[in-house]
Amino acid sequence: MIKNFVTSFLKKSLKERFLLVMGILFLVSYLVLGLLIIFLKQLPLQMEYNYRVAFGTLLIVYSVIRFFRIINDNKD
Repeated sequence: MIKNFVTSFLKKSLKERFLLVMGILFLVSYLVLGLLIIFLKQLPLQMEYNYRVAFGTLLIVYSVIRFFRIINDNKD
């Protein structure tokens, strides 16, 4: 699977590679931000814990959706 990803990555143009890397970067940032919002107690957000968990879960679900979009776009 990784070999297919690398060969597909090398076949893309420079612009497509850049957009793929940016997509992966934002995927990771949404995932990390969601986890930070849920688990860090000293985050400067004045929210109740239930709302923080809901917002963090929403960000994690969004990052999963982005992951599947990147995988589906990469099948070309």
